[in-house]
Amino acid sequence: MSQPNPHLELLAPAKTAEIGRAAILHGADAVYIGGPAFGARVNAGNTVSEIAALVAFAHRYRARVFATLNTILHDAELEPARRLVRELYDAGVDALIVQDMGLLLQDLPPIALHASTQCDIRTPEKARFLADVGFSQIVLARELTLREIASIRAAVPADTVLEFFIHGALCVAFSGQCNISHAHTGRSANRGDCSQACRLPYTLEDHQGRVVAFDRHLLSLKDNNQSANLDALISAGIRSFKIEGRYKDMGYVKNITGHYRLLLDEILERRPDLVRASSGRTQLLFAPDPDKTFHRGSTDYFVHGRSGDIGAFDSPAFVGLAVGMVARIGPDWFEVETSAALANGDGLTWLNKREIVGMQANTVEAVAPSLWRVHPNEPLASLAGLRPGLAISRNRDHAWELALHKESALRHIDLWANFIETESGFSLTLHDADGCTATACLDGEKQPARDPGSAEEHLRERLSRFGGSDFALLELTLQWSQPWFLPASTLTKLRRDAVEKLEAARLETYLRPVRRAATEPPAIYPEAGLTYLANVYNRAARRFYEAHGVRLIAAAFEAHKEPDLVSLMITKHCLRYSFSLCPKQARGVTGVQGQVRAEPMMLVNGHERLTLTFDCRACEMHVSGKMKKHILKSAPPTTVPLTYHTPRT
Repeated sequence: MSQPNPHLELLAPAKTAEIGRAAILHGADAVYIGGPAFGARVNAGNTVSEIAALVAFAHRYRARVFATLNTILHDAELEPARRLVRELYDAGVDALIVQDMGLLLQDLPPIALHASTQCDIRTPEKARFLADVGFSQIVLARELTLREIASIRAAVPADTVLEFFIHGALCVAFSGQCNISHAHTGRSANRGDCSQACRLPYTLEDHQGRVVAFDRHLLSLKDNNQSANLDALISAGIRSFKIEGRYKDMGYVKNITGHYRLLLDEILERRPDLVRASSGRTQLLFAPDPDKTFHRGSTDYFVHGRSGDIGAFDSPAFVGLAVGMVARIGPDWFEVETSAALANGDGLTWLNKREIVGMQANTVEAVAPSLWRVHPNEPLASLAGLRPGLAISRNRDHAWELALHKESALRHIDLWANFIETESGFSLTLHDADGCTATACLDGEKQPARDPGSAEEHLRERLSRFGGSDFALLELTLQWSQPWFLPASTLTKLRRDAVEKLEAARLETYLRPVRRAATEPPAIYPEAGLTYLANVYNRAARRFYEAHGVRLIAAAFEAHKEPDLVSLMITKHCLRYSFSLCPKQARGVTGVQGQVRAEPMMLVNGHERLTLTFDCRACEMHVSGKMKKHILKSAPPTTVPLTYHTPRT
């Protein structure tokens, strides 16, 4: 069955406007970026003027810029947030990525709204509700299967764009459903300041205190990589393919954006029913390789259901690509047997007692075929575990990274030009691949060419110089009655005038998306009551849900003074499954260890103890704990008290 919304959008992250521009040059159809406040990455903010400059650059290629305004807001922040939305709209931003429903009751400009993944969108009913209240694009939960995505696609209006994360770090919790950071540190993940407790080492104990796993990173997941699933995701209804990483550096964004640009272009080449969401062709000047930038291993998560190993339990660090093994050790060097070419400045790693040891090569030299001598930038005695026969990986390919520091991509819009002799002189008309047209005229007395034989070659050479613009000339047609003399400076001016007019025409015809109208009568929320997991943190959000039929509304966890044990994280990741203790594994499967029952387990990190309970029907794990005393004693960042009820685990 054909799917609606045939445009495929590659959506890249931008920590800064500079990285955003690079993402567009490397093939992004849209970028998402944080403004000066209220974004879910507190240390990735940008001024409105910086975002305005990025917008101007993006719109040249009809690429779009989405601003992240996806934290929950307390009452005192609603008015500053409203003013910021107005500034972002005036700066030309195409859409807002939103979590807090209180924003929908503010006096906003007609800017398009996207529902953040922090809204925890896992069901057709919730997706349809969000579409009905005004969201034109919906960022689905990362945990969904292809079948679940397809069911959401069938439930929402045809013009609703479904967005899905295809690459990058994975939050172990359902987005918006993790409160460990706030409970332990007062830093709220829902307010952009997660302390990343999931990357810490833990010991897993059963209900009798017996150790199941010792000092491992049990809540740390491998990184998302959907490279092999793009066709399947398209068939399920995904139209926006999102790369995670608003804290990532320039090299990561260039590499991963370029990688998925090539994959999507290959699909577009064989799927004439689909089109790219922005303009231009991207030419990469390097070979993208996702394995050469930071990752914790790769998983396609739950797209095909629960299968395989998704945990990065040994380390949250980047091991790199295997390159060879240690052959010999000298007084201040060691030799690596490898078919790869090593370089000065490479980063080499190995495992020692489940810990990653890393060092930087000061200098390297080839001493024999497939044998390289490495002089580290630190004494050999400080490199734990280094010995002959040790497997070596490379987590920094210095030569490859140098290619990314240079100009590494070009992006051009195809162009056709027609030079015509007119009654009063000459004209140059440009037609681009998006159907925009512009004409520049040159009036004046015509002079026959002094050298008719080379006049056409001279004219074509001068009018074909589009290298400094956004355009690439595919064809130049020439219509004149005879060869005429035209100075090089005159032809250059004619070409530049035509390009300026075409650029202006493209901007004039660019259509910014508008906010979708909410349905009337107001849509009814699919649940009659909301727990603290709905993240209602201000009066406007409460009024929003009341207007949509919700009667019992709890306050967000950040507003609580809750001393009891509560669920701090809900996750599809299950440690009983990881260690072959799942009842579903036991049914007809050999190799399941120990007695399989639904007793609680415990995660221990120093004095920190988190209780694990398992909802086998939903196939979910709950990580429960208590709010720290100093958090209980501190005042919540809110201006009004909110009533709440707290579900117990």
